[in-house]
Amino acid sequence: MLQCYIFEVEYTKLKTVQRDPSIKNLIFDLGGVILDLSIDHTLQAFTKLSGMDKQKVTDLFHSSKGFEVYEMGLMNDEDFRSFVRTVYGVTSTDEEIDTCWLAMLRGIPVRKLELLERLKNSYRVFLLSNTNNIHLVHINKNMLTNSTSLDEFFHRAYYSHVMKKRKPNADIFQQVLDENDLAAEETLFLDDNLSNLEGARTLGIKTLHVSHPDIILDYFHEQ
Repeated sequence: MLQCYIFEVEYTKLKTVQRDPSIKNLIFDLGGVILDLSIDHTLQAFTKLSGMDKQKVTDLFHSSKGFEVYEMGLMNDEDFRSFVRTVYGVTSTDEEIDTCWLAMLRGIPVRKLELLERLKNSYRVFLLSNTNNIHLVHINKNMLTNSTSLDEFFHRAYYSHVMKKRKPNADIFQQVLDENDLAAEETLFLDDNLSNLEGARTLGIKTLHVSHPDIILDYFHEQ
C-alpha cells in the first residue's frame, strides 16, 4: 500500500516546518491558494440580483448541480447563464449574470506569481483547478501582469472544464500523474479544500492544506 502524508500545520507555525526533500513535483489548486477567492461576494451579488433571501440563494448555490456540471465543461456559457436565470428566477442580461459570477474572483497577488516563477527552477510545477470558461477567460484577460495566460506560470496547467473531470475524483489526479510521468510519492498537492486533498491522498500523493491564503508564501519562503 502506498504511504500517504498530510501536513496539517497551524498557519502561525508553518515557517518552522521542514519541507520534504523527496518532493520533486508541485500541483497547485487555484482559488484560495494562488487566486484570492470569496464565494460570498458572488452570493451577495446573486442576492441583490434576484431579490431572494441570501440564505435561499446560498442553499440553491450549494444544492443545484448545474454549477458543478459547468465546472466539468458539460454545459456551455450560454446554457450556464440560462441555468442561473432558472435557478434564481431572473431575466438578467448575460453581462449582469457574468458580473455576479465573476464577483468571487478577488485578484492574484503578484508575489504569488513571482513565487511560481522561482519554484519552476527547482520543481516541476502544475496547476489543477476546478474552474470554468467564464472565470478563466476573465483571469487571463484582466488579472495577470505582463502575461496573457496562467499557463505561463506552470510547466503544465489543468482545468476541470477542459478535462471534463473534477476534483476530488481520483481520475483527475491520475491523469495529471500519468501524462507527466509523475511519481505520487514525489508529488505534493496544495489545496484549500479538504475533500480535494483526500482525493489526492487515495493515490499516494502528499498534500498540504492551504488553510490561509498566505501559507504557500511561508511554506516556500526560502525559495
